[in-house]
Amino acid sequence: MDSKLKDQLNFYTEFKHWYIQIKEDFNFDLQKDCEARDYLSRIFFNKNQKWNLDNVLNLFKDRILSKPALLVYGCGPSLEKTVDVIWKQKGISFFENFINLTADGASILLREKGITVDANFTDLDGITKYEFEYANFNIVHAHGDNIERLKFFENEILLCQNIIGTTQVEPVTNIINPGGFTDGDRILFFLRPLLLSFHNLFLIGMDFGSIIGKYSKLDVNKSQEATAIKQKKLLYAMKLIKWLNKKIKNKIFFVNSEYISKDFVNLSIEEFLNF
Repeated sequence: MDSKLKDQLNFYTEFKHWYIQIKEDFNFDLQKDCEARDYLSRIFFNKNQKWNLDNVLNLFKDRILSKPALLVYGCGPSLEKTVDVIWKQKGISFFENFINLTADGASILLREKGITVDANFTDLDGITKYEFEYANFNIVHAHGDNIERLKFFENEILLCQNIIGTTQVEPVTNIINPGGFTDGDRILFFLRPLLLSFHNLFLIGMDFGSIIGKYSKLDVNKSQEATAIKQKKLLYAMKLIKWLNKKIKNKIFFVNSEYISKDFVNLSIEEFLNF
C-alpha cells in the first residue's frame, strides 16, 4: 500500500496563493471554510473502523489505473446532448471503456442513463441521496457555504466506505486539499498525481460560458443564464485548468464544448468517437 499517496494529493501549499485570491475576490470567510472542514472531519472520525483514508485512496488509484482514458462530466448545457448522442450511436457499453468521473449534478444524468459513475466529486448542492448511493466513490468537498448540506448527508457519509473528504483550506488528518475551486476543475487537480503517461482526459459538459445546464443545481430544470457570481466562478475554473494543464503531461480534450480555446483541442462528437 502506498502510504504516501495522501501526501501526494495534498497541494495546499502550492495552491494557497490561488485560494487567497479566490477568497478575497469572492469575499469568502476563512473561518467558515475551516468550520466546514472540521465538521466533515468529525463525521469521518465517527465512521466505523473499517474505513481508512489510505486504503480508500489506493483503491481509487487502482480504479483510475484500470483504464487508459477518463471521461470527466461537467454540468454545462452541452452535457445532455453530448451524452445522448454518444449513447444512441454507441450504446451504454461504450461508456464502460472509460473511467467516468462526474462533477456533482452530472451524476444525475449518468444515473438516469444507467452509466457507471466511478466517482462523483461533489459539494452536495447538486445531488440527491440517490446519486450519493449510486457512485462507486464519493469525493465530498467541505466549504463555508455547504455546512447544512454536510449535515443533511451526514448519515450517508458515515455509512459510505469508498469516500474521501476534501477542503480548500489547510488539510487535517482525514481531509485532504487537492487544489481546485469548483467541482469540475477539482476533479482534474485530484487526478494530477494519479495519472500515468498513457491516460487521456476527455471533458464533456465543461462549457464555462454564460449559460448553465439543467444539472447544475437541484432547483434548475433547464439551461439558463448563469448568475454573475456563477460566471465568475466558471472563469476561475477555466483559469485553473489552464494553469494545471502546464503541470501535467496528459492531454486534455474538450468534447462538443461551447467553450473554444487555443489552449485545448475541442473535439466534435464524431471526432471523439473516431479518436
